[in-house]
Amino acid sequence: MSNKTCILGAGLSGLVTMKHFKQKGLPFECFEKGPQIGGNWNFQNKNGLSSIYRSLHINTSKKYLELEGYPIPQDMPDFPHHSEVFNYLKGYADHFQLENIRFNQEIKRANWDEKKKLWFLTLPNHKEKCFKNLIICSGHHWDSHTPVFPGHFGGETLHSHSYIDPQTPLSLKNKRILIVGLGNSAVDIASELSQRSLQNKVFVSTRRGAHIIPKYIFGRPLDQLLPTLPLIPLSLQRKISGLVLRIAVGNLKNYGLPRPDHRLLEAHPTVSGEFLLRKGSGDISVVPQIKELQESRVLFTNGQSHPFDVIIYSTGYKTSFPFFEEGLLPLKNNHLPLFKRVFLPGKPNLMFIGLAHPIPGLFPFIEEQAKWVSSYLSGQYKLPSPSRMEQEIKKDELRNNGHFVSSLRHTMQIDFHVYKRNLKKEIKKGCKRI
Repeated sequence: MSNKTCILGAGLSGLVTMKHFKQKGLPFECFEKGPQIGGNWNFQNKNGLSSIYRSLHINTSKKYLELEGYPIPQDMPDFPHHSEVFNYLKGYADHFQLENIRFNQEIKRANWDEKKKLWFLTLPNHKEKCFKNLIICSGHHWDSHTPVFPGHFGGETLHSHSYIDPQTPLSLKNKRILIVGLGNSAVDIASELSQRSLQNKVFVSTRRGAHIIPKYIFGRPLDQLLPTLPLIPLSLQRKISGLVLRIAVGNLKNYGLPRPDHRLLEAHPTVSGEFLLRKGSGDISVVPQIKELQESRVLFTNGQSHPFDVIIYSTGYKTSFPFFEEGLLPLKNNHLPLFKRVFLPGKPNLMFIGLAHPIPGLFPFIEEQAKWVSSYLSGQYKLPSPSRMEQEIKKDELRNNGHFVSSLRHTMQIDFHVYKRNLKKEIKKGCKRI
């Protein structure tokens, strides 16, 4: 009988999980769809899942990128380019000698056998391998979500997932471009394509206003100056953060942007050091939501219409797991109720790592999850009952998501500092259950 754990994916989540498994002496095997480690940070990854563009710099400062036991290089900039993040992960894998990775292995099917208490994985060659545990580290920024609008658009369309640069996959010079969305990818791509040298006319369509916050405030990275503090009530955090941003940025209406219909920290932040400058300089126009596509034109909800050559949908991603049989997961509208964002009640042999949108960053969040899972599988922690887990899920979701704008984007929001504090409490309880 197999006692191994299958770790699915060799990106950030998979690498950190492997490291903690190795330190605990836990047997594992990792399956990676592509030919190399790095996941989303492997630019133009041949597994087809990477969603990063050539110019991308991470919005989280390097303070929140450092993984345990492997310091960030001193010469790394505050906001590294994606290539620097990838090199850091490669160095991490080499340093901890992370092996047992089977590359070019896409899992076609993952079936749970209740009688044998084993996961049976179907590999590309139609062979099966069985494992006692399955940990999903495959990420959730690959299955693009594109909204459907009435009418038909006769020009070119693509999702930001496919955008590489102004030449790839489309030639985006001297074009009329509409970018749908006001999240991080949308403002980055809009800023890049609105460079005057490209001679484009760039419009950004948004359902609602957003709080556009800079990467630096008072000469320091924003996530270091305004850390979220679990002991400070959220309402007070909003007031403090809002006051600082008003001083540093001012009223967004002065930039010609719609007023946000939500308070700060009620939606995932949009971070950009360039978008407001581009908008204030007249390089970008902002329009409301699309009402209808009209072949070469687009009609908006304010009654205006404009001609376009290209529409880029920067409208997020669907959470999906195509290798599971339908009905295995209670997944609906991007919402998957997990105990501490890892365990599904009643399925103790299935775990998820990194399936969240933590603020301020994903790296330390994944570290805490990987440590917890390795402690669980090494017998140092015991889960509560399924009914207790379900109660805790409801409580946590109200705390984590109750104050956020209702949307597909905000089904997995986490304040990392609050999460870490509460997870420590749960681990203490779990040690006493043994």
